[in-house]
Amino acid sequence: MHELDMATDCAEIVETAAKLVLCRHFRRREAERHAVDYLHSLIAEVERKNGWQLAEQAGYAHPRGIQRVRDRYAWAADAVRDDLRQYVLAELGDERGVLVMDETGFVKQGSHSVGVARQYCGTVGKSPGRGLPRLRQPSWPRRP
Repeated sequence: MHELDMATDCAEIVETAAKLVLCRHFRRREAERHAVDYLHSLIAEVERKNGWQLAEQAGYAHPRGIQRVRDRYAWAADAVRDDLRQYVLAELGDERGVLVMDETGFVKQGSHSVGVARQYCGTVGKSPGRGLPRLRQPSWPRRP
């Protein structure tokens, strides 16, 4: 899939899921909008996914709205996950599908990466400091 198509598809999936799933988990419209903007920022091409850069990606002048999704707004992450799973299975997936996860090393950037200590990084063959993102890829059986 072409990169632009994938980004567009992801944005459409997030928007649809937000309308159908997230709206049931936030009491206030403002909190729901911040959650949707947070999700859009997470899937966007942002070099570092910190509060400031995610907020800038979403068009905010300050990261407060994005940060509130993570630390202030009352919502049940497990319930959102379960509802989102139901949405994906019903609309996009197959009950036999799985989510393939991979921890892939990358060289950390800067000297202030949160929670990243020096570790061996096989992709460069030394210990320059690295992070371990969890890459996720859905996988479904082929349809006849």
